[in-house]
Amino acid sequence: ASERKFQGYLAGADIGSHKNSANIFVTGETMEKIVEQGLLYDFYGDLLTEHQRAVYEDAVYNDMSLSELADAYEVSRQGIHDLLKRCDKILLGYEDKLHLVEKFTKIKGLLHDLKETEQLSEIHRIADEILEEL
Repeated sequence: ASERKFQGYLAGADIGSHKNSANIFVTGETMEKIVEQGLLYDFYGDLLTEHQRAVYEDAVYNDMSLSELADAYEVSRQGIHDLLKRCDKILLGYEDKLHLVEKFTKIKGLLHDLKETEQLSEIHRIADEILEEL
């Protein structure tokens, strides 16, 4: 089994459930979850159904609460919650099989290292590592 870099965000708070709260504190963990959801969606979102994409985009990108989503799509809050969890599971399943986000993140880090490096031997080593990832 592959290492699951993104499994932690499934255990987090319900998507969109914090909306309209009197005191909203965005923790590092919450922000990381949002970034991970965005990356997974950017890479694999087109593989969801049109309905799944619409609801997921409203939840993640438009920060709609479960109640707002339920009203907008005329389904129960539980139905929306289940759909969002199912989308998370589908997106993570694609990542477990294809590892595109993991490779993208690694290559991005290596390119940052490359940019900061002045030694030719180190540049060659990093370039070789990037080529291995591709």
